[in-house]
Amino acid sequence: MLHKQISVFIENKRGRLAGITKVLGDNGINMSALCVADTADYGIMRVIVDKPDLAEKVLKNEGYAVNITEVIAVYVEDRPGGLAEALRILDEYDINIEYMYHLIQKNERKAAVIIRVDNPAAAIDKLITSPLHVISQADLTGTAEEGDG
Repeated sequence: MLHKQISVFIENKRGRLAGITKVLGDNGINMSALCVADTADYGIMRVIVDKPDLAEKVLKNEGYAVNITEVIAVYVEDRPGGLAEALRILDEYDINIEYMYHLIQKNERKAAVIIRVDNPAAAIDKLITSPLHVISQADLTGTAEEGDG
């Protein structure tokens, strides 16, 4: 239940983000989650797509610097304190969070978050038995596990 996240290094210039999303769209690649962090000179676009291997290939062919990392997606209760409870569970399992961002997904008053941790495989092993609901590839992107797509 690990998900491949595409990270794209982009110059902080007009039209760069539009160019990346156009490349993905032109190649039939659908985005499920997106986060952009920036500085004055550059940004990193993190995105979950339905065809990560294809996304990596087409973006590299267009000259973008691309990296794939593994992330976890979990549902948390969509109520005050819901995220705090989930983070407490991760802390109890000694899972170090490097970063996280929200995924807009409707599921019976639950919010979905993407989490990058220091040891994703170990985190999954621990989270499977926790009260948190780990989100599958099919639930996240509407597709089964992906090869080259």
